[in-house]
Order: sequence, then C-alpha cells, then structure tokens
Amino acid sequence: MTKKQLLSAISAAAMLLSSVGCSLPGKKNKGQEIQKFTGFYCARKSTNLEEDNEIRQIIAEKTGYILYEEWLQDQADIDKIISDMMISGKYPDFISPDGPNCQRLIRQKAFIPLDNYWDKYPNLKALYSDAQWDTLRAEDGHIYFIPLFSAVNQQVTGNVHDGEAFWIQVKVLEWANYPELKTLDDYFDLIEDYIAANPVDENGEPYIGYEIEATEVRMFALDNPPMFLDGYPNDGCCYVDPDTLEAKDYNLLPTAKKWFKKLNEEYHKGIIDQECFVMDDTAYYDKLATGRVLGMVDQHWNFGSSERQLPAECTYIPIGITIDEDTVEHYRDNPAFNASTGVGVSVSCSDPDGAVEFMSKLIEPEILNLRFWGVEGVDYFSNDDGYFDQTEEQYNNWRDDDYSLKHKCMYSYMPHYGGMAPDGVNAYTAENQPNIFHDHLAPSIKKCFDAYGKQTYRDFLNTPAENPAWYPMWSFEGAATDATEYGKVSKKINEIKLNYMPLLVMSNDFEKSWEEYNTAYNAVEPQIYFDALTAEVRRRCSIINGS
Repeated sequence: MTKKQLLSAISAAAMLLSSVGCSLPGKKNKGQEIQKFTGFYCARKSTNLEEDNEIRQIIAEKTGYILYEEWLQDQADIDKIISDMMISGKYPDFISPDGPNCQRLIRQKAFIPLDNYWDKYPNLKALYSDAQWDTLRAEDGHIYFIPLFSAVNQQVTGNVHDGEAFWIQVKVLEWANYPELKTLDDYFDLIEDYIAANPVDENGEPYIGYEIEATEVRMFALDNPPMFLDGYPNDGCCYVDPDTLEAKDYNLLPTAKKWFKKLNEEYHKGIIDQECFVMDDTAYYDKLATGRVLGMVDQHWNFGSSERQLPAECTYIPIGITIDEDTVEHYRDNPAFNASTGVGVSVSCSDPDGAVEFMSKLIEPEILNLRFWGVEGVDYFSNDDGYFDQTEEQYNNWRDDDYSLKHKCMYSYMPHYGGMAPDGVNAYTAENQPNIFHDHLAPSIKKCFDAYGKQTYRDFLNTPAENPAWYPMWSFEGAATDATEYGKVSKKINEIKLNYMPLLVMSNDFEKSWEEYNTAYNAVEPQIYFDALTAEVRRRCSIINGS
C-alpha cells in the first residue's frame, strides 16, 4: 500500500468509526426532521458523493431519510474491517458485506431479522418469491439481508454484457475484416496476427496481446474459463449435472489442462503480459486504460471504469469462446439470485423500523426514477407516450464523473428493481434505454455491430435459458467458512490455485508443473467440498420446487 493509499484508508476508517450506529437527525426541511443513516458497502469505490449532492437531498426530503455511504477502498482488508466492527460491537446502520463476512455477521448476531417487518412493508417482501426468501433463512429461521441486483421488474433490459467473456478490441476485429471467432486458437491467432502486423500503437508503445488479472481478490479470469469453455453457465465454483444434480469439479478436467497449456504457450510467445503476475489490481486497470491491451478474460463490471477512458476503437467486444467448434457457449445469464449476501440493518441502528421503512420507500416508483433516471426536465425528458429520452447535454452530464458526484444518487447497493421502470414503458435506468444507447454509438462500434448483424453488445453472446433452481452456486461461497470442514477444504483449494495457476502459465516444463498441481490439489480431498456443493444444489432445488 502506498503512503497515499494508507492515508486514504486511515481517513475512511476514521470517518466510518465516527459515524457507525449514529442514526442522528440530519438538517430540517419544511418542518420535517430528516433522519441520517450510515452504511458500509464492500464494493470498491474511490470517491463518495459530495456532501450537498442534489438528488440525495431530494430523496431525503421525499422520504424523511438520508444515507451516507462508505465504500471499500483499494487495498483495504475487508476481513479486518469486519473483524474490527465485531470486536467493538459498533456497526454502521446498513452493511453490505461480501459473502463470507455476511455469514460471520449473522453468526455474530450483528443484523436485525428483516422478516419481522414483512407485514408492515410488503413491497420489500415482494422483491422476491417466498421460495427465494426461504433459501436465505438462517439456522434460527430468520432472514437477515436483502439480496441485491437480483430483482427484475417484468423483463431483463440492457445493452451491455456485464458478465464474463473473452474480450477483444473493436480495432482488432476491424483490421481482420470482422472474422468469426469460436475457439481458443481462433482468438489467440487473431491477436498474434494483429501484433505481427502492428507491434506498437500510434505513440510507439508496444501492444499487450493478452492481459491477466490474477490477484488474491481477482482470480476468476485465470480460474474459471474452463467452465465456460466447456459450455457451462457461470456457477463459479463448479458445474452442475442437471440430471443427477451433482456439483462437479472443472479444475482438473481435460479442458482445464488445454486452457493452461494454451496460456503457457502464449506467455512464452510474449503475447501475454510478462508482468501480469506481479501486478496489483490498480496496475491492471491502469494498463487497460492505456488502450494497449488487445484482449483478456474479465467480467465487464470489473473493468468498465477503465474502458470508459478509452477511445471508441479501443473498446471491447465480448466473444463466447469455447474449447471446440461444436460446444454451445453459455456466457450470458439472467440476473442471478444471490443467496450469499446483500444489505442488512445492523443491531447498532437506533431506529431499525425507520431503516426498513427507508429501504421500502427507496423502491417506490417516484424514488426509483430519481435514483436511476434523475430529475425530469434536468436529466431526461418524456415524450407524449411517456417514453424517456435525453438531450445531448443531458446524456453527457449523466455520464460525467464530476456531475455524478454532485448530482446523481443511485444508492446502488440498496434494494431496487432492474429490468423495466415501474411504468413498464422504459428501462429502469438511462443506460439501458435502447434509443439512447443506439443514438450514441460511435461510428467504429456501429460499423462493427453492422458487420456482425448485432444491435447490442449482449447480442454477441447466446440468449440465456431460464436459470435453473440451484443457480448460481457461487452464492454458496459465503457459507464456506472455516467453521465447516468443506469451508476449510475450499480455502485450501483456493490457496493451491493462487500458488500454482501462475506457475502453470510461466513454467518452462508445463507437463511437470501440471502433475505437481494435480498432486497438490488432490491432496486436500476436494471431493469434501464438492459433496457439500451437491447437497446445497439439491437443497435449493427442493425448496424452489416445493418438494
């Protein structure tokens, strides 16, 4: 951690500890006392909204509540932050932790039971079905958090694929006259050919053919591609046999070996960044923002902020690469019900009823529009049919970082619906509105879309089927803690991956390294973990199916 990051972390921690559990009255407005809440969210954001943020104040005036959010800073240790809270017994009013720490907080009795409020605030309960809520019940039968990003009003909307894929820059596809890419060989052959013809960018800087983010926190781009390459959806930690409902291990399959062998070959050819395994997350994002990285595997939500800094020809197109031409790719999915974590109200909150009421008010139609569209007449306009649009100035303002900090307030890690807006006419957010999206595509991207016959980034990948009852199994990771035997095995598996996977890519003797990896992996008895996953698959299916 740099000195600047250390000072930032200390400052953030001091602010958080000074505000936890305070729920104090904010400033008065028109005779109404506005209640102040604090929240800590484990998503990483480098900046907070400005103190006098305009829409946050409008929401406060309409609901009677205002929320001051604190975010996880780069390099901060989420486990230590949560441990310090538990030791002190003092918490912010709202907490949205990662999966494992959510379970720790529940065992510590740090959250209030939210299902006690369902009768009073039925619109919160209506976010999910009874069967979905039942999958969240703790051992005492209560529900302690509300999952985020899983509730959809009417239908899924969106123009951008926010999940995982093999990504490649628009200019590389244009250079090759928009080829069809299906397999690993197709993908890496194109990158190799482009670099052979174009070794440096317009500034004389060498291109990076393929980049890998492989830190302890962000390992999925190295770890889970074998699952996708074999055509399975993103269960994350396993793939599931739909006939037997068995959770199975993809880590040592033939496809996994082919994947790492291919990376090994490309690393030794110089196509893969030689520094990829000594970078931190910030360095990875910074390299993407230079425009020099031609391709990578990643989740779009993870690199989108870096991509926004790029010229249009350097933006990325998602490709559904599979291990062979006959395998059907399954990179897209419908919004997953995340049973591992969400947002909860802490026992330190002095007004828990007000906190739950605030969450309920946040999903009322008027407030949802304020959160995700802004102020009508300022951030968007409505035509005679009730269809929302933006002028050029409104479009640019809505996407400007400085404007966002002083004006926008999405409360993004509080309950909300995705999909359609409450009116059923518009997308829930301006970013998902089809006409706004198409009107602002850069010429190079429109040309790429037209060449492939696509309308959106999502169209480059297959339309997903309905999520199966168990999906997704990555949400079970929150229960895989040291308190269970399978949790201990899961931790050992992750440690082995972290140690061996970079070695597999860099090794001068791949076959020897692969055998060493297999030996170390099998020694921790991974089946203990996959048996637990299988039990969870069958438990979820029995709840959803009512059996």
